[in-house]
Amino acid sequence: MDSDTQKSVGYFAIGRIVGAHGIRGEVKVMVMTDYPERFRPGAKAYLGTELACTPTEIETARPHKGVLLVKLSTVPDRNLAETLQGQYLLIRADQAMPLAEHEYYAHDLIGLAVETDTGEALGTLTEILYTGANDVYVVEGPKGEILLPALRSVIIDVNLAARKMTVIVPEGLLGPEED
Repeated sequence: MDSDTQKSVGYFAIGRIVGAHGIRGEVKVMVMTDYPERFRPGAKAYLGTELACTPTEIETARPHKGVLLVKLSTVPDRNLAETLQGQYLLIRADQAMPLAEHEYYAHDLIGLAVETDTGEALGTLTEILYTGANDVYVVEGPKGEILLPALRSVIIDVNLAARKMTVIVPEGLLGPEED
């Protein structure tokens, strides 16, 4: 599953700023892409949210305790870095990597109706969690929140035109079966 994630029409989020680091304006970035080369020095990006973003450039990036420490050309000091928590680093949609078969952009999946292979409605896919091992789809519906592993053995069909995902729910995931 490709984890380039779109947060707005025309842009894809490649990372989310989760804090400031040091005094020189570095930000801690939770990576949201399968392509870490997007954070190479000199790479162009956009800083902001789905509603408003401004161009910036990656000056440096280095791994640190599960995140990347990124220095952006438009962030000169810690004071400004601290104000950016929760904002995204974005790329233009036309810079997105092509997808292979059975790969989808997260923005195409969010909002899909999710049902079992027997036709039982489970709810709507509301969020994707990036766990490292495999993505996890959060489905909100009449049975509450269901966490589905994004595995081919579980996700058996994605029909973007019909806005529907068909799944086989792993045994025990929904609790004990009723007789």
